[in-house]
Amino acid sequence: MNSETDKKSKLLAKRDELRDRLVAIEKDYRQGLDADSEERAVQLENAEVLDGIAKATQAELDRIEKELAAMG
Repeated sequence: MNSETDKKSKLLAKRDELRDRLVAIEKDYRQGLDADSEERAVQLENAEVLDGIAKATQAELDRIEKELAAMG
């Protein structure tokens, strides 16, 4: 396997991993908030963290997709 093919394979695997991560984050958001106020407070704090992770994941996914597009 040549280095370009190897690089493309790694990028494709990473792209799939990032897509799966975004799907998991979206699934977590769709579950909604707990009725218990203490649990809801924790969920809201976690939502802020998840939002940051989702943004970073999307930025990395965009970079990889651009790189793959440039490879052809």
